[in-house]
Amino acid sequence: MRTTGNTILITGGSAGMGLEMARLFVANGNKVIITGRDENRLKAAAAQLGNVIAITFDVTKESDVNVLVKRVADDFPELNVLINNAGRAFAYNLSGEAGAYEKATDEMMTNYLSVIRLTEKLLPLLEKQAEAAVVNVSSITVYAPNAYISTYSATKAALHSYTQSLRLALAETSVKVFELMPPMVNTDFSSEIGGEKGIAPSVVAEDVLDAMANNRFEIRTGATEDIYQLSLADPEMAFKAMNGMV
Repeated sequence: MRTTGNTILITGGSAGMGLEMARLFVANGNKVIITGRDENRLKAAAAQLGNVIAITFDVTKESDVNVLVKRVADDFPELNVLINNAGRAFAYNLSGEAGAYEKATDEMMTNYLSVIRLTEKLLPLLEKQAEAAVVNVSSITVYAPNAYISTYSATKAALHSYTQSLRLALAETSVKVFELMPPMVNTDFSSEIGGEKGIAPSVVAEDVLDAMANNRFEIRTGATEDIYQLSLADPEMAFKAMNGMV
């Protein structure tokens, strides 16, 4: 699909991969709307990027979603790309005292259920466009979970399954469905699990742009491709690799 002249909504666009995707899409002649829960950080991102629209918005709150969807329909009826990038993760070891249920509930709402709700509400608008796309940001962990981010890994596995079904469901429409599965990325989001060792978020953004241009629907950036191939050949070894056991 085309990579210029789009109107793109990026959730979680105030930092990390979302910010770098916004920067690259703006540079390529697209209109970009970024959202985030932290108003100050969102304003700082917008000031840094310049030519973007910033909307403070919590993807987990139904009232916020309804306000956002109405504003987009009223002010940006040409919207044709939705990038579901907002994410939530807790790094911890599973135990009887870990509070896994509470953490998983938070992660599942942000990483999975909220994606379904926002996508469903914006699909009627997207389907009106001659060319449109949904990009869901999952994770390398869809192929092998990391035990230190176990419940996060589970939410991304759910998102991966949903994305595959959504792609099939929309196959006869104008909406293409992409899935970005990044490896470790050097962002504040991944700092608890050694993010400083990861790839630059700009590399991920460039891969997304290339994948859209070439209709490459599963975007396995960097080490994700290696884990994917290993998971096909030897799932147990892929799990060990993801958990530092080899």
